[in-house]
Amino acid sequence: MRSALLVVHPTRPEALAFAKELIPALSASGISSLTNFSGGIDGAKPLNDSKDYEIAIVLGGDGTMLRAAEIVLGTNIPILGINLGNVGFLAEINRPGAEELAKHVAVKNYRGEARLLLEFEVQRAGKKINSGWALNELTVERSHAQMVELFVQIDGRPLSRWGCDGVICATPTGSTAYAFSAGGPVLWPEVEAIVLLPLAAHALYSRPMVVSPNSLIAIDVESREALVSADGIRKVELLRDDRVIIKKTTQKISILHIESAVFTDRLVAKFKLPIEGWRGE
Repeated sequence: MRSALLVVHPTRPEALAFAKELIPALSASGISSLTNFSGGIDGAKPLNDSKDYEIAIVLGGDGTMLRAAEIVLGTNIPILGINLGNVGFLAEINRPGAEELAKHVAVKNYRGEARLLLEFEVQRAGKKINSGWALNELTVERSHAQMVELFVQIDGRPLSRWGCDGVICATPTGSTAYAFSAGGPVLWPEVEAIVLLPLAAHALYSRPMVVSPNSLIAIDVESREALVSADGIRKVELLRDDRVIIKKTTQKISILHIESAVFTDRLVAKFKLPIEGWRGE
């Protein structure tokens, strides 16, 4: 039997309510359900270590999408996000009904977008002590009230030394998240690039930059301590003279869309951009 994983926001009642509608609708289409919901949902098996489901359906916001990415990383299982409130960049613009969604999943009526991922490695005294990955962004930032001193290099060449709140390295997916809030540019998902953005830097030049996806970014910690944060979820404490190496991974995550996958439409919906009077078809 075909199966789908339902990744449900743990504190949104509407997410749980929709899951309860979706489970029998999927079952009627010959698709069984698993879920990561801690309290369990009638009709759905609890998630285990196996990866025998064909799709992860996310009921929540973009934060829940990041949790789903953790679950499916290293597989070819795609993620389909269903909007449950605020319009997110990763989820559908309009929420389909449970039966309609089940029909789309049954016939695989969706399009996929392969999203670039970043990975980091923390080196201490020349030895690797930790590593991780991110779908949105990797941030080397202050861990306490004082600013952090960072020395940034790209492809083995020095770029700048910043006294700042931190430095963001964002994927195109993350360009509309933390990096955008800090004044970075919006990148279309199909653009292969990395956004490099210092936060509140005390420097003559601290503008956002767009870096080749094949570049290797090295950030040295020159203050007493700092923190590397991946998607705001996975965090590692840093000490003076630690080095963080950041680059794109060989892996990608596929984000699905039922409706038009044109990013422009999602951008207009998210920011309510003025398009009245547009004469196109």
